[in-house]
Amino acid sequence: MNADINTQSRRAIEALRAGVPNQDAVRALGSSQPDLEKRFKQQLQAAKEGFSEGKQAVGMLVTGGFGSGKSHLLEHFEHVALEENFVCSKVVISKETPLYEPAKVFRSAMQDCRIPGKRGTALSEIASSLKFDSLLFSEFERWVNQPDVPLSSWFAATLYLYRHEKHDEEIRDRIIRFWSGDPIGVAELKKWLREINEAASYKIDRISVKELALQRYSFAPRLMVAAGYSGWVLLIDEVELIGSYSLRQRARSYAELSRFMGKLEGVSAPGMSCVLTITDDFQTRVLEERNDEEKIPGKLRAGGSEPDLLLASQAERGMQLIRTGKVLLEPPNPEVIKQTYEKLRSLYASA
Repeated sequence: MNADINTQSRRAIEALRAGVPNQDAVRALGSSQPDLEKRFKQQLQAAKEGFSEGKQAVGMLVTGGFGSGKSHLLEHFEHVALEENFVCSKVVISKETPLYEPAKVFRSAMQDCRIPGKRGTALSEIASSLKFDSLLFSEFERWVNQPDVPLSSWFAATLYLYRHEKHDEEIRDRIIRFWSGDPIGVAELKKWLREINEAASYKIDRISVKELALQRYSFAPRLMVAAGYSGWVLLIDEVELIGSYSLRQRARSYAELSRFMGKLEGVSAPGMSCVLTITDDFQTRVLEERNDEEKIPGKLRAGGSEPDLLLASQAERGMQLIRTGKVLLEPPNPEVIKQTYEKLRSLYASA
């Protein structure tokens, strides 16, 4: 036991030296943001309560300077979310994972996805936890098959195949990978349905990669709840990279920020709850100095197309959230600094 504690302490110290907090460091130091932690727990409760009402919990946008502890806070939030029986994903916005690409963000979220008390490929573990005779699964299956749900028949078809192809692990594995963001060919899906005489039950039309990704954000948290979890927490770090994008890419990113925050009109992902971080100079450096709040909507509305007019409205909502809807990390007071110092002394001694 002592050896395990010493190993955890060493991992924590090395992570702190590198400036990249890991679970060991966060577990040892805890959080110095009690107000934000309280707010996050209320957000998780809202996610649970809102699920039955078909509502997505309003997210949190945290701002602070470079090195102020935003990533540490997200690590702590992950620990809290797992204790509350939420599946939890962390995404770091980067060149490879731009905020304006829903498919790439979703794939990244699936690749870094943790389940309470379990190890292994997240969605495989979640799918294997489904109990087909349970009320939770029955409600999920009924939702997937409702004609008025804005969801492609691909999801109803793959769910049916997953349930009924119990002895074909290859098909089941392909379906789980599809739910995780991988493609499946139209011909291949139709072939699987024909083999079990269900081809006439599902109309498999072609659908864009972007639209499929957006629908996965609705499907995934409901799948997780059907498997017995509280929902899906998505923690998105380094949103300030929006500032390096082109004008249209920034517009799409602001719209995505609104969607993750649960503030996009007519769009909702019940069961999903998000926290995003952004640097405290973004408002001045990008919104004001680059005049995004006027330039982006003006440029889009000048085009006059319906998609551009919609994007202009959605981008405005995102920029408004950055200006007025963010919460600030509290700088540590002398008492917090003293407590942290004592924790580090103890941690270093153990290591």
